[in-house]
Amino acid sequence: MSGHQNYTLNVNGTEHPVKDAWIGESLLYVLRERLGLPGSKGACEQGECGSCTVVIDGSAVCSCLVMAATAVDSQIATIEGLAEDGTLTDVQEAFITEGAVQCGFCTPGLVMAVHHLLESNDNPDEMTVKEALSGNICRCTGYGRIFAAVDAVIAQRQAGK
Repeated sequence: MSGHQNYTLNVNGTEHPVKDAWIGESLLYVLRERLGLPGSKGACEQGECGSCTVVIDGSAVCSCLVMAATAVDSQIATIEGLAEDGTLTDVQEAFITEGAVQCGFCTPGLVMAVHHLLESNDNPDEMTVKEALSGNICRCTGYGRIFAAVDAVIAQRQAGK
C-alpha cells in the first residue's frame, strides 16, 4: 500500500509497534485508535483546546497536530502513564479533591499540562500557571477549581520538602 508504513513509538516507557499506518495519521489518532490509549481526547482537532495534550521529549504538545510518524525515536508521555501501579498522582488527587473535574473531557489534557509545568517549575506564580494552562479550554469549571488544584499541589509539595 502506497503511503502506509510500519514504525515503533515509545509511549509511557514502552515500545509500541504501529503497523500499516497512513503516513499522515495524527499522534492523537494513533494513540487512541491504534494503541488503545483513549486518555487523550479529540475535541477541536486544531490544537486550540488542549484536550489532547501529551508530553513529547519534555515538551507539552497537542497530539492532534503531531504526525505520529514524526514521533519515532521520541519519548511520549500520556495520561495513562502518570499513575504508577494504579495510584493517582498528587495532581490527579488534587483535581478530585478540589472539584476541578466536572464533565472530565478536558481533564487529561489539563493534568498533563499541570504535570509538565510543575516538573520544570516547582513554585510557579499565578501568571505562570495561567500561561501554562492557557492552551487548555474547560467549558465547565470556570477554571477557579483548576487553579485551586494547582495551588494545593504546590502547597503540598512545598510542605513535604
